[in-house]
Amino acid sequence: MKSNNPDKKQPNNPLHGVKLADILKFLIDEYGFEKLAERININCFKSNPTYKSCLKFLRTTPWARKKIEELYLDSIPNG
Repeated sequence: MKSNNPDKKQPNNPLHGVKLADILKFLIDEYGFEKLAERININCFKSNPTYKSCLKFLRTTPWARKKIEELYLDSIPNG
């Protein structure tokens, strides 16, 4: 029988259930594009940055997404 509790599937994954869009919004609100570009060397934060263009880039670029997820985990309380 399948469990309806999604937390049981990945109990040790702090990113489980957190959308990339929410992670990006949090980081932009927390740091802004300029500080994000200083912390992570990604052109989408440097050259005419927009939420939409960054989200599109991060969805298609696994190495960049991983860096964003790591910064998010470092930035949240108890992360």
